[in-house]
Amino acid sequence: MRILFITATRVGDAILSTGLLHHLLQRHPGARVTVACGPAAASLFDAVPGLERTIVLQKMQFSLHWVELWAACAGRLWDVLVDLRNAPLARLLATRRAYRATRGRQNRHRVVQLAGVLGLDDNPPPPHLWTGPAHEARARELIPGEAPVLAVGPTANWIAKTWRPERFTEAIGRLTGSDGILPGARVAVFGRDDERPQALGLLESIPADRRLDLVGHLDLVEVFACLRRCHFYLGNDSGLMHLAAAAGIPTLGLFGPSPVDEYAPWGGNTATVHTAIPYPEMFPPNFDPKNTGTLMDSLSVDAVEAAARALWNRTREAAA
Repeated sequence: MRILFITATRVGDAILSTGLLHHLLQRHPGARVTVACGPAAASLFDAVPGLERTIVLQKMQFSLHWVELWAACAGRLWDVLVDLRNAPLARLLATRRAYRATRGRQNRHRVVQLAGVLGLDDNPPPPHLWTGPAHEARARELIPGEAPVLAVGPTANWIAKTWRPERFTEAIGRLTGSDGILPGARVAVFGRDDERPQALGLLESIPADRRLDLVGHLDLVEVFACLRRCHFYLGNDSGLMHLAAAAGIPTLGLFGPSPVDEYAPWGGNTATVHTAIPYPEMFPPNFDPKNTGTLMDSLSVDAVEAAARALWNRTREAAA
């Protein structure tokens, strides 16, 4: 049994698609898997059971990356093809069964949209990540012991989606203070290596004896393993937020210029808090997501603290 799984370029969408791959592997134990995805998401699939190959799709002019995909996958019969990119050349591959996403946005959560590709809309499989012994050992090395850890994701792929560092600093102080949800907790800060300039001010504001600087130098599965050793996650709408939700820890996502109905963290231990200015009303003229400053200023520290306490209390009650 061979499965070809073509998933997203963006990390967040790729994470949200992993439940479909997990579902297929449960239906077809022992299947051999080839995953095609963008470079940023490639390491997510390193520990997938039965992984034969990860095809990294580097975007090229004239959509030549799809030609490369076809060349890499032609010449064999695929028992199951799942194409979440609806790539035209993938239709030329020999398959026994093929499932393809439809184009266009839908007013449903992305997990539900993706589940519809396999006809699982009524019972969408949640995101699922795989780790190996080396990933778990690395996580124990970076986050030793069992003392409480607050995980923080202060970055995002758009500056417009990022809450200001000084507000994160204040929120962390409240949540780890003597009357906070995690008194005296260590604070683990996550992000890509190229995001270190954005995170530096926040890192410097955290006392050295409680600071766990995990910005850069980790692949996504190592980040996931680290997040499973944390006790609460606070962060912007980003791939990190979806990793934290998949890890099963209480996850609070901060939203502004992105649709919460489609991209809220998925799972029972999650919640969102959003700007006072509604998403449809907040975009300035000539909005450029990469060059516009933050649009998150109408989200107060008070609102974030209240949402964090409510989520923490809910998860504690559910676990009791």
